[in-house]
Amino acid sequence: MYRTIANLHSRDNDYPARVWQLSVYKAILDGTFYDVLPNEFWEAQRDNGEAVPLSSRRPSVRYNVARLVVQDSVSMLFGDERFPTIDCQDEPTLEAMKAIAKETRLNTLMLDVALKGSVGSVAILMRVLKNRLFFDCMETIYLTPVWDPQAPDTLASVTEKYKVRGSDLVERGYQIATENLLVDHWFQRRWTTDAEEWYIPWTKAQEAKDGFQPILDQSRTVQHQLGFVPIVWIKNLPGGVGFDGECTFRQAIDTTIELDYQMSQAGRGLKYSSDPELLLKDPAMGADGEIIKGQGNAIVVSEKGDAKWLEISGDAVRAIIEYSRALREMALESIRGNRSNADKISAAQSGRAMELMHQALIWLAGELRVMYGEDGLLPLMRMVVAASKTFDLVVNGKELGPLSDEPLSLRWGAWFSPTPDDKVGISNALKIGRDAGNLSQKTAVKAMAPVYDVEDEAAEVSEIEKDLRANMDRAIELNAKAEIRASGDAASLP
Repeated sequence: MYRTIANLHSRDNDYPARVWQLSVYKAILDGTFYDVLPNEFWEAQRDNGEAVPLSSRRPSVRYNVARLVVQDSVSMLFGDERFPTIDCQDEPTLEAMKAIAKETRLNTLMLDVALKGSVGSVAILMRVLKNRLFFDCMETIYLTPVWDPQAPDTLASVTEKYKVRGSDLVERGYQIATENLLVDHWFQRRWTTDAEEWYIPWTKAQEAKDGFQPILDQSRTVQHQLGFVPIVWIKNLPGGVGFDGECTFRQAIDTTIELDYQMSQAGRGLKYSSDPELLLKDPAMGADGEIIKGQGNAIVVSEKGDAKWLEISGDAVRAIIEYSRALREMALESIRGNRSNADKISAAQSGRAMELMHQALIWLAGELRVMYGEDGLLPLMRMVVAASKTFDLVVNGKELGPLSDEPLSLRWGAWFSPTPDDKVGISNALKIGRDAGNLSQKTAVKAMAPVYDVEDEAAEVSEIEKDLRANMDRAIELNAKAEIRASGDAASLP
């Protein structure tokens, strides 16, 4: 069924094959996959009496397992209290990264990045405008990366190319001839290590001429002079084809379509049961051809006649519902979704218990941490460090100055917020380790920072040391007073 419906989505042979595939995955994620079908689900028969096949009818029930699992995994990745902490040995660089994350709303950006990237890949564009940093999430359907052959992990260029109507280009400020307003034009721009190059849009007729080359639009081209392509390309999951990773929900697509149609059939059956068909056998007819009705609006039939309601047994609907539950379980299991049932939880669970309940989803989110964290967020922050060498970056109205080249790392928090009992257990374990000399105060604070939402670990360590000194001074003072009282010289007490 998937291929039957997918082939109804428009395919433009002027684009690479991946454009169509990513567009179909995006339609599934957005819930518009069935919109290409011509008939509603209740339209089972055409005007000429011909039956409408299921493959031409849009399901009336749509349980978007794909988006459900993607949103759950994204929430586990960059949701509230789960966003990683950027770590660096250089204190000014560390403080700068925290300030940049807040000003650019990095948390919101990465949520959008992980959601859109679930189809296979996504890109993050960094721009420096008036010495301020801006990040944009870019879908990669119409993007083509080129990697440096001498450094396969470094982008040499990224090209964006897609078709657009001439009338739309006019709205963007281009001068388009009247006869070309309804003609498709190619729009292209390219990011290189030195510039963001814009090209003058052209038609297919112009492209067909011998020796045609796109013309650089000098008025829109920007020389950024960063020395690197200001784009981070992120693959969604290991696998995939070419420069696209594996789609998060690909394995569950067929099962999800079957689930949608089965539930739609069940709904149709329930509607039919509430308004069943009446079957009449040899009804008594009047002279005018109308059915004769007796008292109480009853229908009169002949001696050998009969009347029945054509109803659907409730067992059939229950069977469909049970089958649909099994389909849901299979779909979620195939893409490592959350299959736990909140109705079966009788009491508050510890963080570790919640992890066990969501183990499959955590495995999925763990892989996404690598792809969007180590291969996404960290390279983005390294680009910021490199940009600080070229521009006088300003964050919150203050100049940052050149940032340090000290290595950056990510520190991820717990999958689930710890309960009060969990916090007590963590605190006791850290205290034992510190008292035994196996942990320093700084390491203990770093471990507890995510638990108690401590933003400035250095300041927290200073406050703890200050409190310890105050407590020690107080203990010395009380001990001195006790010794004075014991000696009987109470008059010397303050």
